[in-house]
Amino acid sequence: MLDTEELAVQAAASARTAEEARRLDPDVVKLLLAAGFARHFAPRAFGGTEGTFAELTDAVARTGAACPATAWCASLAANLGRMAAYLPAEGQRAVWEQGPDALVAGSLSPFGKAAPAADGHTLSGRWPYVSAVTYADWLLLCATLADGEAPRVFAVPRDAVRVVETWDSAGMRATGSHTVVASDVFVPAPRSFARGDLLTGSPVAATAACHRVPLEASNGLSFAAPLLGAVEGALGHWTAYAEVKARAAVLRPEAPGPSREALAGVLAHASGQTDAARLLLERCASTADLGADITPERIRRTLRDTALSVRMLAEAVNRLTANGGTTGFGESQPLQRHWRDVNASATHIALQFDAAALSYAEGRLWTTQTSSPEAAR
Repeated sequence: MLDTEELAVQAAASARTAEEARRLDPDVVKLLLAAGFARHFAPRAFGGTEGTFAELTDAVARTGAACPATAWCASLAANLGRMAAYLPAEGQRAVWEQGPDALVAGSLSPFGKAAPAADGHTLSGRWPYVSAVTYADWLLLCATLADGEAPRVFAVPRDAVRVVETWDSAGMRATGSHTVVASDVFVPAPRSFARGDLLTGSPVAATAACHRVPLEASNGLSFAAPLLGAVEGALGHWTAYAEVKARAAVLRPEAPGPSREALAGVLAHASGQTDAARLLLERCASTADLGADITPERIRRTLRDTALSVRMLAEAVNRLTANGGTTGFGESQPLQRHWRDVNASATHIALQFDAAALSYAEGRLWTTQTSSPEAAR
C-alpha cells in the first residue's frame, strides 16, 4: 500500500523552497521512499511489491495535489524501478542488493554511445532531463552501439557519472531534471538489456504482470498521473478563492468582481474536465494491469486516452488560473505553481496528442500496409 499522507503534507510545506533549490527537499525524498514508490514495481525476490498501475496512479495523483514536482519524481521512481527489472538476474541483484528502496533515475533516449569491452561495454554520452538525479542510487541510460546493434539500456551507479546542473525550466522546477554525463564508464554485461525488450514487454528474468507490459501501454501514464494530481490540487485552491468571491457577490452585488454565474461556469467546466481525465487515466491504468494480455488495439486506445487527458487537464488548469484573480499569481500561491507545472509537463514528447491520434487511427482510417493517410488515398 502506497501511503502518501505524510509525504503530501511535507511536500506541500517545502514546495516553494524546493522550487528555489530546483530539487526536492531531502526529507521529502526520504518520505517518498518510505511511502513505497521506489519499491512499488521492484521484484518480490528483492523485497519489492510488484504492485499495480491502478494503485500507483491514484497515489501519484494524491501526491500531485500537494506538490506536482514530488509526484513527478515519485512516479518516475516507480516506473524506472520497473524498468530495472528488465536487467538479467545478476544485474537486478546489483541494483537491489541494499534493499528494494534503491532510487533509480534515467533516460531512455539513446543519447549515449557504447563500445564492446571484455565482459561488457564502455559507455559515454550526455543525457539531459534526468529527474531526481541528485538523489538517485542507480541510473538507466540508453545508448547506441557502433556496430549498428539496436539501442541498449545500461544500469550505472550514480557515483560513476557526473551531473551538470542544467535544469532551468519555468515549470516542475523542483524535479531537479539535470544532465548526466558519462565518460568511458565500464558496464558489465549483466547490467544492460536491449531497449527493444522494454518496448515489447519481454524481460529476460522477470515474470510478474507489471514487468510484462509493453512500454507504450504505461509510459504516458507515468507522466500524466502527476498532472492529474496537479489539477485536482489547483481545483481545490481555486475553489477556496471562489467561495470567498461568491459570498461577496451575494453580500455586495454592486461591488466589482466575478458573478456567481461566472464562478459556477468555471467550476463546472474545470471540475468536469478533471473528472473525465481521471476516469480515462484510471482506464489506462486498468489496461496496463493486464500485463502481457494487452492487445495492440488497447495500447492505441491508451495512447489516445493519455494524451486527451493531458489536453483536458491543461485546459482545466488554464481556465482556473485565468479566473483566479491577481492574487493567484503571487509567488507564494500554489495555484500559479500548479499552472506552470502542468503546462510545462504537457509538452513532454510522450504526451503529444497528434502522435497519439495517428496511432489510434491506424487500422480505423487506414491499414498497417499503408504508411500514412496520404498513401491510403
